[in-house]
Amino acid sequence: MTITLEAIKAEQSKIAAMISAFEQQPSYPISVPFPPLNEGEKFVGVVISADGSRRHYLILLPGEQANIKWQQAMDWAQSIGGELPDRVESALLFATMKDEFEPEWYWTREQLASDAGFAWLQTFYRGDQRDGRKSVEGRARAVRRLVIQ
Repeated sequence: MTITLEAIKAEQSKIAAMISAFEQQPSYPISVPFPPLNEGEKFVGVVISADGSRRHYLILLPGEQANIKWQQAMDWAQSIGGELPDRVESALLFATMKDEFEPEWYWTREQLASDAGFAWLQTFYRGDQRDGRKSVEGRARAVRRLVIQ
């Protein structure tokens, strides 16, 4: 086997590309400063996806709504500067902030992929998630997210 300068340069380019890709990966553990909170807000935690593309603080806003349909819950959350939590965030809320919720079920912002008439909900008495018809009245809490740079 003959080694040439061109072959060495080609291998060097491949290695440089691998190093660059590796350096783009998030490093763990990640430390982040405590986020600023407004009055009545509660820090829930940090959401970081496995690939590092989703990195944000999750903050629970004060107040809640009862006997509210899904779209009304979405609109209410937006009116107070937040959103309904997604399914991952709802599970985190159950795990860390269960005492902040009634032992009922609460809407998430996620619709059921197979039927737009349904959305996901989080129970705060058992901790499970299931789908519910959007026209049914449930409870809602709002969260806000701060992206971690």
